Amino acid sequence: MPQDIMIRQATLADVGLIAHHRAAMFLDMGSAVPAVVERLTSDTEAYLRQAIPSGEYLGWLASLASGPADPVAGAGVQLRRVLPFPRRWPDGRVDVAHGLQGIVLNVYTEPAFRRRGLARRLMQKVLAWAREARIESLVLHAAPDGRAIYEQLGFSATNEMRFMGDLAVPSGSHRP
Repeated sequence: MPQDIMIRQATLADVGLIAHHRAAMFLDMGSAVPAVVERLTSDTEAYLRQAIPSGEYLGWLASLASGPADPVAGAGVQLRRVLPFPRRWPDGRVDVAHGLQGIVLNVYTEPAFRRRGLARRLMQKVLAWAREARIESLVLHAAPDGRAIYEQLGFSATNEMRFMGDLAVPSGSHRP
């Protein structure tokens, strides 16, 4: 793992880069098509302009020491309060969690900089922050290429399912 990686927390000045990473990530996974990239990017920028200052979204960007002004990878966490739920500890104890859950997202490395340990280092930063912030639950949706790294860091598959039916709002209605 290279030692010449610099990681810093994302700021409002990074909104465009984070939005670019998010759109590129979805394109790489086949979840997005080029026709939606512009809207995905602009909608992400609008969200981040509110979520970063409010603390709902935290992000980290990695760059090589040789180019610290040019981040080439990033990762983020979206925070949300969750209902109380049973939490099982590694030693088998079970208690009740009822605080913040972090959703890890936007883990992305520019193609020319992959396989250099950037995503791993970013995830280590996310995990260190989550421990310090006393986040009670940390979840993510892993792309096939990232699954091995996440498993090595302590994540495991769960029973989550996703509804794939139509949730479209009827014509003439508006989403909140």
